Amino acid sequence: MYKMTIVESLRESIWNQFGASLEMLENAILMCPEELWNTEMRFWYKAYHCIFWTDYYLTMDPKSFQPPSPFTISEFEQTQPEKTYSKVEILEYLQHCRMKTNEVIQNLTEDQLISRWINEYKNFSILEIILYNLRHIQHHTAQLNLLLRNHINDAPSWISQSKFKL
Repeated sequence: MYKMTIVESLRESIWNQFGASLEMLENAILMCPEELWNTEMRFWYKAYHCIFWTDYYLTMDPKSFQPPSPFTISEFEQTQPEKTYSKVEILEYLQHCRMKTNEVIQNLTEDQLISRWINEYKNFSILEIILYNLRHIQHHTAQLNLLLRNHINDAPSWISQSKFKL
């Protein structure tokens, strides 16, 4: 009988929960009606902000971070974007992050879990930046769900574990 290692168990658990948080974000984006997408509530921008930082925090060397094309609006500059990304574009960026998440988690080793993720504001272990990232996704997903609840009296339901396998 095969016995799972601690690192394998951590990888599976992290993926199940991180993947579920991405699915919840995706469901909120999918549920957003077009008339709410680009209003003063800035639904699209809240979703973009969340996905941009998800991508950044998944970059093991933050100095090397470069968002994929066409996502040129940088969250580092804290300026109001002139371009509005479409729902399709935002969902494509989310899919990019899902694949990146899967790759990062699949390749986690014991040494990597305790290695450091350092930028000018944070000095976390890789495990901690992954958990921090997951919390950030849930925070913004909750904001989007609240917008949906307030404007269409509906919101996506909770997801316990990712439907996608590691």
